[in-house]
Amino acid sequence: MAKKYYKLNQYIKAPEVRVIDETGENIGVIATTEALFKARQKGLDLVEVTEKANPPVCRIVDFRKFRYNEQKKTEAGNKKGKSQDLKEVRFTPFIGRSDLENRVKKIRSFLEDGDKVKLAVKFVGRQITRKDFGDRVMNEALELLGEEYYKVESEPKLQGKMLSMVIKPTGQNK
Repeated sequence: MAKKYYKLNQYIKAPEVRVIDETGENIGVIATTEALFKARQKGLDLVEVTEKANPPVCRIVDFRKFRYNEQKKTEAGNKKGKSQDLKEVRFTPFIGRSDLENRVKKIRSFLEDGDKVKLAVKFVGRQITRKDFGDRVMNEALELLGEEYYKVESEPKLQGKMLSMVIKPTGQNK
């Protein structure tokens, strides 16, 4: 996101501006020099908030506080808009017990972060003849994970040489 720049004090070139004081009250349309004089009397800055309006809108504020509050607003907006990412964890049909447990820990951390997880069992070579081993690995992983952590979004399905399913967090584990 691009950083927003504001015109301050003597850098405001418009002959007239609409002025809003520090309490949020609309003073009205006055000459820029008069608005700048009022701001300096109060020991504050004249900040051009909306350049495209006719006349431009300016606020009489302490610029440091104004910039701090704007930054907080954008950060709050970014926190609300966290999207759910889709993370993928791959297994083989003949995975060892400790490797499976490590992958389940990783899945649990993804779910706790609020992300969806795609579990994928990849069959290599002639392993595809033993599809039941893929189902067993998938069920074992879900069993180790514990039902309180996930909801199944899509059931296991075989696409080519990949058996995959998607799970999402329940929301209780945060």
